[in-house]
Amino acid sequence: MRTIGLIGGMSWESSVEYYRLINQQVRDRLGPLRSAQLLMYSVDFGPVEQAQHAGRWDDAAAILVDAARRLEAGGADCVVLCTNTMHKVAGQIQAAIGIPFLHIADPTGDAAVAAGALKVGLLGTAFTMEQDFIKDRLAAKGLTVLVPDAEERAAVHRIIYDELCVGVISEDSRRVYQQVIESLAERGAQAIILGCTEITLLIKPEHSELPLLDTTELHARAAVGFALGE
Repeated sequence: MRTIGLIGGMSWESSVEYYRLINQQVRDRLGPLRSAQLLMYSVDFGPVEQAQHAGRWDDAAAILVDAARRLEAGGADCVVLCTNTMHKVAGQIQAAIGIPFLHIADPTGDAAVAAGALKVGLLGTAFTMEQDFIKDRLAAKGLTVLVPDAEERAAVHRIIYDELCVGVISEDSRRVYQQVIESLAERGAQAIILGCTEITLLIKPEHSELPLLDTTELHARAAVGFALGE
């Protein structure tokens, strides 16, 4: 089994999900007492979040490059960045290491194509919804990506940082997300990408009229596939 290197902490609420999902999937594939061989470097999210909102992406990248190098030095065979937003600096991370970087958008795009959902709605932080670093990667797989309108984007972003990243799950916020999903469905979305690793804490399949593509689960599955040589 190859060793998975996880860069977590952004937020640790979703990093817990990665650890759980990866180990559950290894157990399901290999047997009841099997678990994943992995390393996690969990960063302090505070300085990263401050750099994001100040537009200091190179400063945030430096923190994650350091984490990736530490994982490689510790014996990791790949790097998995447990956040969508910081994939904005994925190229800088990959360039700094000599092991594969497993991009979160690739298994997500592949799952959308496999499901026949070529027009997808994307939920995430404002950075993810408004900038191109995830959308372009999805478009390269033949997908048309829709995002909520400006007011909806602001609400989705606020709920992520003010609530989900600190472990707050609110029924009122769930209804906000459901309304956003309904709006995207009316615009022709065939599936919804949960493009922030915390959204899966709030929105489950039973909460959506459209199929969900959960980046956290899909990224974890890709990591397990790599570890098992699949």
